[in-house]
Amino acid sequence: MSETARGQRGGRRGQAGQGDDPARPRQHNGTVSAEEHLPVPFLKKKSREWTQETVVYDDGTITFFWRAHTLTVLVGLICVLIYVTLLEETPNNSEYNTKRGLAFVVIVFLAFAVTYTPDGPFKRPHPSIWRLVLCLSVVYELCLIFVLFQTVDDARQLMKYLDESLGEPLPEQSYGGNCLLWDPDHSQGPLHNLWDKFDIFVPAHFLGWYAKALILRNVWITNVISVMFELLEYTLEHQLPNFNECWWDHWIMDVLICNGLGIWCGMKTVEYLKMKPYHWRGLWHIPTYRGKMRRMVAQFTPYNWTSFDWKPTLSLKRWLAVLGIITMWLLAELNAFYLKTILWIPPPNLINWARLGMYVPAAAVAFRETFQFLDDPTCKKFGQQAWILAAIVITELLIVMKFDLNLLLLPFPEHIWQCWVAAFVGIASWTIWRFFIRRNQKPESGDWSKLAQK
Repeated sequence: MSETARGQRGGRRGQAGQGDDPARPRQHNGTVSAEEHLPVPFLKKKSREWTQETVVYDDGTITFFWRAHTLTVLVGLICVLIYVTLLEETPNNSEYNTKRGLAFVVIVFLAFAVTYTPDGPFKRPHPSIWRLVLCLSVVYELCLIFVLFQTVDDARQLMKYLDESLGEPLPEQSYGGNCLLWDPDHSQGPLHNLWDKFDIFVPAHFLGWYAKALILRNVWITNVISVMFELLEYTLEHQLPNFNECWWDHWIMDVLICNGLGIWCGMKTVEYLKMKPYHWRGLWHIPTYRGKMRRMVAQFTPYNWTSFDWKPTLSLKRWLAVLGIITMWLLAELNAFYLKTILWIPPPNLINWARLGMYVPAAAVAFRETFQFLDDPTCKKFGQQAWILAAIVITELLIVMKFDLNLLLLPFPEHIWQCWVAAFVGIASWTIWRFFIRRNQKPESGDWSKLAQK
């Protein structure tokens, strides 16, 4: 879900990377961007597109919901603390008191941060929800930093404070084994291998890729990530046994059915949201009860829609950015598997689902901010949600490296590392040819005029 709308909340401006006067393009050596090989008319056109924003305003019908309520939050929080301090008897249980104390530390931080954190680019269903997503991301990053300073044994035992069933080694599981699609001699039926794969993770896989399509809004990037992750599973199956799957599990169940169908449905939703007319009326200005109900449901849909045209070959900056996006996304996916293996967290555990629940909305905001950072010539600051999400991915990777570096250093099969070296050499060679050798060939003036009209 994405919106270009901007809300009014206590006079704060929420758009990431905007200067004091967003209508005036920032100058850089006579142009509006550091990408000097791009023509000024094209960059000015981009600046106008990003400054023509529809304002989400208080029309007087739901004023209560648009106020910050800073004093209300403060009074409510103080009342809760007074009750805990004076009216509630403290249990004689150190472990329980420690857990509850840490929980209230997080609650107080969230109460302050959600009230005073600047708005992001999303405004529906309410800016405070997206501020909460940002604050939860900060809490998660702080927890990762704490874990990073522990030993692997202490980190595993810390998991017991969240779930007493954790802290025990996980059994190694491989999904390869018998890969026959048709096994007529088996007692459970000839298609037992196929039916064994249909569990809760199949719809979860589909919904995950549906969400990824909505977040990235580009069919090529999502499919590249889909195929690349399956190749990484082939690459790393000597490190993680659960990456060892049957060929049809990789390419039919995952890439074609779960990933492919999720991406297709997601892009169809993107097309619908792109073409949908956006015209909003105040709730109490709608005369019929049916219209009011539809308006209340529509509050959970985007206020406006921003299409992502990443244009990876437009400039070296955008090409490296797209490569970085793909790399960071794949790292986030791999971190989930390595962390649950190293910290002994079984796949169905609630911790894994909580991490995923934090990642999805955070990634939606982060990639919206990243696209604006690349596409808007006046945007000079990396978005706050994009910043914290990048820090989370890197911190998770550092935890994996610290706790089990020997696992990551297991030697790759010869044919695997040869293929990756060839791939990196090919990408580097194409980059040099496209942005350094071919760049000296000036494009026809008509090419830029067509691009500026898009």
